[in-house]
Amino acid sequence: MIIRKEYKFENAHIVRDCSTQRCSQNIHGHSYRVEVLLESNYLDNGQMVYDFGLTKLYIKEFIDSFDHAITLWNKDSTEYLKHMKQHSQRWIELPVSPSAEQFSRVFFIVIDKILNLSTMNNNEKDVKLHSIIVHETQTGYAQCFREDAYSKLMGIIDIKDIHLSKQIQKEYSYPNLWEDILNNKKLVTPKIV
Repeated sequence: MIIRKEYKFENAHIVRDCSTQRCSQNIHGHSYRVEVLLESNYLDNGQMVYDFGLTKLYIKEFIDSFDHAITLWNKDSTEYLKHMKQHSQRWIELPVSPSAEQFSRVFFIVIDKILNLSTMNNNEKDVKLHSIIVHETQTGYAQCFREDAYSKLMGIIDIKDIHLSKQIQKEYSYPNLWEDILNNKKLVTPKIV
């Protein structure tokens, strides 16, 4: 069975070297929608694949990192990166260009890791990330599956090469969320009220 949860965020970026000049040469923004699709052949004690309330914890927190932030590609000019970080408290630096395709791969890799690090307290079994869909516009989206996320042909994304500004990390309700993800520390799932 597959379940789906949708999130929204506003983000700015430049996608260098793309075909569209406006997109590749100018900072611009989108109202993104992200669909997280989870799957399992089992149901938990509440007869659910995975309680939607649990997705409000670490998955939503990570996706919300991108809201009202600028996403940067670490291969852009040093001067540009320096100025963007200097003039924005909320920034994310990726080892890939911030296209919808790469956003979907980044979200897949990080959310997959979050699921693997999360404790399961209600007899959830074999809950896996099926795919991520990133809607960049009303009519265009990219969908990432496991083979895409970890594809050598598309380039390996090392999670340690993803950098979040101090402001983003400071706003997490779970204080060391990003540090714990990077260090493979178990993410304790608290009781949800």
